[in-house]
Amino acid sequence: MGYFKKLAFTLLLSLILTGCSGTTLKVAPVSMSDNPSTKIAQLEEALDEARGLQIHVLSPTWYGQAEDYLAKAKAGLTDKDSVGKVLTNVAYGHAHLDRAKEYAQIANTAIAKAIKARELAISAGAAVFGLDYQRVEDEFIALTSDIENNNLSRAEKNETKVAQEFADLELRAIKENTLGTVRRLLASAEENDALKIAPKTLSEAQKTLEEADQFITKQRYDREKMQEKANHALFLAQRLGQVMMVSNRIKTMSPEDIALWRENSLHQVTSKLGVRDLRNETPDLQLQSIIESVASLQNDIQYLKEKRQQENIEHQAKIVQLRGEIDSQMQQIAVLEGESKEAQREREIIALQEKETKARLEAERKFQQLFNEVQELFAEEQAEVYKQSENLVIRLKAIQFPVGKDLIMPENYALLSTVRNAIRTFGEPVVVIEGHTDSTGSAAVNAKLSKDRAEAVRQYFIANGTLADNKVTSIGYGPERPLATNDTPEGRAINRRIDVIIKPAAAVN
Repeated sequence: MGYFKKLAFTLLLSLILTGCSGTTLKVAPVSMSDNPSTKIAQLEEALDEARGLQIHVLSPTWYGQAEDYLAKAKAGLTDKDSVGKVLTNVAYGHAHLDRAKEYAQIANTAIAKAIKARELAISAGAAVFGLDYQRVEDEFIALTSDIENNNLSRAEKNETKVAQEFADLELRAIKENTLGTVRRLLASAEENDALKIAPKTLSEAQKTLEEADQFITKQRYDREKMQEKANHALFLAQRLGQVMMVSNRIKTMSPEDIALWRENSLHQVTSKLGVRDLRNETPDLQLQSIIESVASLQNDIQYLKEKRQQENIEHQAKIVQLRGEIDSQMQQIAVLEGESKEAQREREIIALQEKETKARLEAERKFQQLFNEVQELFAEEQAEVYKQSENLVIRLKAIQFPVGKDLIMPENYALLSTVRNAIRTFGEPVVVIEGHTDSTGSAAVNAKLSKDRAEAVRQYFIANGTLADNKVTSIGYGPERPLATNDTPEGRAINRRIDVIIKPAAAVN
């Protein structure tokens, strides 16, 4: 800091330290009419509030003495000590806490860099490093203890070292949180001869991990880009595992078995796409046939989407035209009948009310019709379909995910295809995908898992052209909204679910 700023800080510090270094504490007078239990509770609340502000580490000695006086007051109340003795201990507890706050104020200015570095390390989760973290924490406590002992120069001298050690722990924690799983996967793969079985894939994964590691070192606060690189590294590490598995499997197969295995994989796809049997052609031709078939389906979807948009435009234009005709007819009627403007306006209002009533009834009839159609799409064991105000809810009972994962398994494709048809029944509605779990395990983990699973379903619908990206959202509720008890396997199975809420365009508008 500049000379004058440093001089001003030194003078302020001297005044505070002069006030703190005296042996006499400012102890509030004791009123014998006070309730000891109430006063003890107030001191305990004040200590808790101060702990939330980190006073216990910024002035550990004085805060600890305040806690000691609280303990004495509580013991005195239990042992039937005099009211004066109990209240005196409470008063001394407050006095020591006030002194702790004064020293904490000094620490916040004198070792601000170390305090900030400590906060960032804790926020990154560095406490999981156990002894390594505790060692630096003890060094930090030594800084604040030096300040309490009026040895400010030693605290300032050691601050930079402590701040750097906390920064190192923060970086280590960030890398563990983002890349720890990748490192463990690659280490396991290397132990299982990845260098021999899949050297190219291993090298690619290692290179990506190193790039992510270097980026985090330089840009630890660019969370979005950092997570993007970490996710790519994790993808390649998982891919390495799959390549190794396939490579090990191929080692036990004959050349013919390998050829038939590839042929069967291609044939399964072509048969589902309705493509003619091309097993008498080259594998490249079979693959190209699949690619073109998928592209054709995508074109069909785009065509249907554009056609629906055009029909909607034409429908809106027709409505405008009809409204114009109605207005014109009303004006003609008014002229023919010689009505006054007031009478004409009254007639228009009545006509409009009748029209709105008819439109509402028609909308309700249409919604009921579509609801019945959607209900018929699902078997009872697949899903429960019901109305919720102006919305339609499809509660997917049959969808299953691997334990702890958000991967949509192939056996769920048919069910989700039926859901796509249900959504299309309503044209282009707004759709919300809700994920729910049972209460087994951590609430935080369940909240994330439910969100990830709902997002996986959302991405499936977007990828298949069911809805535009801005028409479908996902949300995870974890175990917050159970339908049954979580005390039984049956109840937990019911609570693990995906709900699809369809909001028709008319309702949204």
